[in-house]
Amino acid sequence: MPLLRTSLLSAEPAGVLESLDELFALAHAMEQEAADKYDSLAEDMRGQGKDDLAVVFTHLAAAEREHVDSVTQWSQSRRGKRPDPAMVRWEAPEALAADAAAEVKTSRLMTPYRALAIAVRNEERAFAFWSYLAAYSHDPEVKKASEAMAKEELGHVATLRKERRRAYHREHERSNVETALPQIDAPRLERRLVAQLGDMEQRLSGPAAVRIRDLRQQTVEMVDAAAGVGGFPASMERKGPLEIAEALVDGYLDAAERSNDAAHLESLQQLAERAISRLAWLRSLAMD
Repeated sequence: MPLLRTSLLSAEPAGVLESLDELFALAHAMEQEAADKYDSLAEDMRGQGKDDLAVVFTHLAAAEREHVDSVTQWSQSRRGKRPDPAMVRWEAPEALAADAAAEVKTSRLMTPYRALAIAVRNEERAFAFWSYLAAYSHDPEVKKASEAMAKEELGHVATLRKERRRAYHREHERSNVETALPQIDAPRLERRLVAQLGDMEQRLSGPAAVRIRDLRQQTVEMVDAAAGVGGFPASMERKGPLEIAEALVDGYLDAAERSNDAAHLESLQQLAERAISRLAWLRSLAMD
């Protein structure tokens, strides 16, 4: 299967899904594995006396079990049965990379913020996985369901990012010096990203160049939609595309949390969703 080489996935998916039964089985297995790994990490953290981290991983495990139940209900409604583990034909991407799990268990610097950052990356990896399967599926039903799974993973990313930001602010209150720095608005940062994506497109070829071209066009459309969102350090313009794309995600999510206007809130949520998708694609594409 001629998938793009990725940095989020340690290996390309081993094939395409041939049926909804296979899709539900694989999705169920992935969510169950994530729940089990987070449960195991929570137990390890409690054993080390790191109660704050144990709470984080306990909550993550509970969220993944909700995802397991959701996939089960979806399978029952569409196929009239629970997902069948025997239908999993090849190994899915790891729910938690081995090096990340090892870092959680051994690093003295691990914090709730860093633990949630790992969880965010895992959900982005799942988004890339389902997006690729959707792109190369031969079956219209499987393609549509894979797209739905990818969209669901983006929702999980948004939720975890909010928790990660709260953890960050608990651990590191913004200093008066930082807030006094020169600020720029989101449209200006979006325009900077447009230019960077244009440069990337010139350096790439094949499917990667096509994807970057699509992302660039989406970013052009987001410039006007981002009017009124601000509060980014001016120094952010000197950062690379991944850092800018991530800053914009957090900026839109922050603005949405503060918004009291229903129409503006919906616009900001749409911007955040598009920005999260863009960031995940940028991370999944070969950046060298």
